[in-house]
Amino acid sequence: MGSIKIAVNQNDHIKGNIQAKVVVVEYGDYECPHCAHAHQVLKNIVDYFKGQVALVYRNFPLTESHPMAYPAAVAAEAAAKQGKFWEMNNGLFENQDDLSADLFSQLAEQLGLDVQQFKRDLVQSDRLKEKIEVDFEGGVRSGVNGTPSFYVNGEKFDGGAEDLFDMLQESTE
Repeated sequence: MGSIKIAVNQNDHIKGNIQAKVVVVEYGDYECPHCAHAHQVLKNIVDYFKGQVALVYRNFPLTESHPMAYPAAVAAEAAAKQGKFWEMNNGLFENQDDLSADLFSQLAEQLGLDVQQFKRDLVQSDRLKEKIEVDFEGGVRSGVNGTPSFYVNGEKFDGGAEDLFDMLQESTE
């Protein structure tokens, strides 16, 4: 197996109780169909195990096979600047077949973001791109070689999202 090389920190996007006994880190790609499937399962995990599981999302855009993954990650990070990361994350995965600059703007509007600021952040913010690069490099150092990749309490989890749900169910009974 392997362990995560960058501990969960204040720069991460965290959903659920960070003090939970189980912290799941996902390295994901917004254009990856397996990640879109896992996204639905992970949403269920956070709801089902309320307070017992925290979910962390880190960007791992596989740009050679998914050309819209990186721009989508930038859009998610731009939304995060306005406190709407998880809402944009949901919108991107739920509209995966339509990833485009137009979709990013539509989602920003639907989420009530300052759309002009959002658009400026998409093109001007080196900090957002740096966050994506840090996530990606941390994934590489941790042994991520595909998406989605999961780490449970810092250790690599070899299995899909359904396997993760089953394992969590067994460990919290």
